[in-house]
Amino acid sequence: QVQLVESGGGLVQAGGSLRLSCAASGRTFSTYNMGWFRQAPGKEREFVARYMWISGTTYYADSVKGRFTISRDSAKNTLYLQMNNLKPEDTAVYYCAASRSASLEASGSYWGKGTLVTVSS
Repeated sequence: QVQLVESGGGLVQAGGSLRLSCAASGRTFSTYNMGWFRQAPGKEREFVARYMWISGTTYYADSVKGRFTISRDSAKNTLYLQMNNLKPEDTAVYYCAASRSASLEASGSYWGKGTLVTVSS
């Protein structure tokens, strides 16, 4: 069974840092594009960052550019999101996704259950 399990969320003060992890199991995701999304209370899910497997190219939402860094360890089948200089508006449930499509939200994508990040002011 394919699983993506996020961890590393928690409560942090504004300006602080957290590192999220997404452990993949059930198959090797080295040839999958992977990324992070988030959903704040009462808001739509939004894209945060993406890692393209074939090129190693990364993409970021404008709101996190320069503060967040996505990376992956293929040997560990794990995706990371280093979040620095966190702001209260970063508060959300963060989800990991994996897909063979360039669009991580395409049909057939895999999703984790999410980890909550709360940033206090």
